[in-house]
Amino acid sequence: MSADFTFLFLAACALTLAGRLWLTLRQIRHVAAHRAAVPAGFAERISLAAHQKAADYTVDRNKLIILTTLVDAALLLAFTLGGGLAWLHEFWSARVDGLVYGLALIFSVMAIGAAIDLPFALYRQFVIEARYGFNRMTLTLFFADLVKHTLLGIVIGAPVILAVLWLMAVMGSAWWFWVWLFWSAFNLLILFVYPTWIAPLFNKFSPLADGEMKSRIEALLSRCGFRSSGLFVMDGSKRSSHGNAYFTGFGNNKRIVFFDTLLERLAPPEVEAVLAHELGHFRRRHVLKRIVLMFAASLGFLWLLGQLIDAPWFYAGLGVPAQSTALALILFFLVAPVFTFPFTPVLSWISRRHEFEADAYAAARTEAAALGRALVKLYEDNAATLTPDPLHSLFYDSHPPAVVRIARLQAAAR
Repeated sequence: MSADFTFLFLAACALTLAGRLWLTLRQIRHVAAHRAAVPAGFAERISLAAHQKAADYTVDRNKLIILTTLVDAALLLAFTLGGGLAWLHEFWSARVDGLVYGLALIFSVMAIGAAIDLPFALYRQFVIEARYGFNRMTLTLFFADLVKHTLLGIVIGAPVILAVLWLMAVMGSAWWFWVWLFWSAFNLLILFVYPTWIAPLFNKFSPLADGEMKSRIEALLSRCGFRSSGLFVMDGSKRSSHGNAYFTGFGNNKRIVFFDTLLERLAPPEVEAVLAHELGHFRRRHVLKRIVLMFAASLGFLWLLGQLIDAPWFYAGLGVPAQSTALALILFFLVAPVFTFPFTPVLSWISRRHEFEADAYAAARTEAAALGRALVKLYEDNAATLTPDPLHSLFYDSHPPAVVRIARLQAAAR
């Protein structure tokens, strides 16, 4: 049985790796092939230089994705059939036991993965982002963020992992249900406290100043029947010139956040339209639907792990000659992505449908033309390609292609 599972795992790894590389190469070739001319619908609003910058930026990012995809596949095989996880198990089991052993094992895997990813993160930020004028982060700030993320991971992650391992050990055969309840409650708590406790550790949030912008936004919120705990401007410019706006929080702790870079670039009617789009996600219950989907998926995954945790072939088939709750947890979440990769386009399709619905909501309550202008500016400022490969876009993109999205807004504006 273990040999069969090893073959199945290797087949899934090969197919997932081949699929990811093929899609990425398609994206590179398609974007490069359409670099010479701006799409007809955008020729009057986006310059050829901006279009070519977006194409080159997309190609460079995807070249890095090819490298990281290969490294991730190699690391997965090194941890499993290569004996890496087995070695870590032997190292820690000889020194500690119980929950401390499980915590040390999980943190070791996470630390190794983070260390291997670090050079790529540095290259992405200080070479690719800097090459196209997006990076505003210093090395000092980069490593300060890294230290903060690490400390948060320890302070928050350690108790959560210990709680999960304890539930797995003491709650009998239905442990997976109790872990799911705990995990769901924890995620809801994080959604609630993130705006006031966690986000301010990394960025400064200032109340939106009085003026036309604030008046338009407050009027929009009133028309839409939406209550928030405040309108804030985030100093996103200290890390990047990319612009964005988002909602954060949960329940009565919802905040509306604008990047300072967004407010510098867009006119008040355009900011109002972008906000209306974000409001559309709430009014169409997209956030709630995504939370329900996430909780349902996590319940299914934990139930499946509950069926595998006592199966010797599961461990042996992945190159680990021992069994423990911590090993089961690590192995399951290491290998799950290679088996779930075929479902990626389903999630992308759901996300794109939500974006269309949010656009329609915004177009009905503000100026559709203003949202169209705002999106074009954001595509240009963020160097988002206007000519993605259709299959790559179908598989990965959480937002509809620019050409399709703008065409719908133009039709709504007529």
